[in-house]
Amino acid sequence: QVQLVESGGGLVQPGGSLRLSCVAPGIIFSRNDMGWYRQAPGKQRELVARIAPTRITDYADSVKARFTISRDNAKNTVYLQMNMLKPEDTAVYYCNFYPPTNSWGQGTRVTVSA
Repeated sequence: QVQLVESGGGLVQPGGSLRLSCVAPGIIFSRNDMGWYRQAPGKQRELVARIAPTRITDYADSVKARFTISRDNAKNTVYLQMNMLKPEDTAVYYCNFYPPTNSWGQGTRVTVSA
């Protein structure tokens, strides 16, 4: 079972920035699409961004031009740079493969509030 470990969440004011990291130790994910997902209170988990091994990216409309996904295959790490954060970005953020497996980490909580 692959263990994905997310970090970097926290409390930030609207308009602020955060950078999330996800490490997948012990596996080589350089050949796999990776995604960042989020689950807001009372809502279903949704895909936020994904990145192919070629580094081609795709984003949910709600985060385009604000979030940037990137990857460092040498470190088995995928990042999510989040800028111009809004209260509606408040959620627990998870990384997983794309399409996702059934193995989810604990996620990292992002709270955007004044």
